[in-house]
Amino acid sequence: MNLNSAQFFIILHNIRSAQNVGAIFRTADAVGVEKIYLTGYTPAPLDRFGRADSKIAKTALGAEKSVSWESCKSVGALIKRLKKNSVRIVAGEQSLNAVSCTRWKPKFPLAIILGNEVLGVSPAILRACDEIVEIPMRGEKESLNVSVAAGIILFKASESLTR
Repeated sequence: MNLNSAQFFIILHNIRSAQNVGAIFRTADAVGVEKIYLTGYTPAPLDRFGRADSKIAKTALGAEKSVSWESCKSVGALIKRLKKNSVRIVAGEQSLNAVSCTRWKPKFPLAIILGNEVLGVSPAILRACDEIVEIPMRGEKESLNVSVAAGIILFKASESLTR
């Protein structure tokens, strides 16, 4: 199966760090993500004047040019638009309602939403999601860096496309 024919997307909502955005662009390229949606105050590879964000460019290593992206003001409107096109919305977040990524069976078309480095994905957005997936944590720390978490969840999703 061609990865892009599966319609595989990422939504980055209120990500503060341009370096995290760039790292996620690189991972998105590696797993065949079709498009990244940048919502809230997530920085974009180009500003409104068309100037490149040097921090994103440095960590993305060109993936910001090979992976399609779109800035959207409203994450809620974006989720509604994607759902109208039968795209499943899956949050990468810790929650009582979450399924472990080790047992997750992704269904496509799929958009994985990742949230702010400190606050994560808000409860309102989680309620709009079709599913919540979490990474089991065995150590003392409760979470991973968002770009690391993105890598784990995106590669897990891409496994079902390559079988």
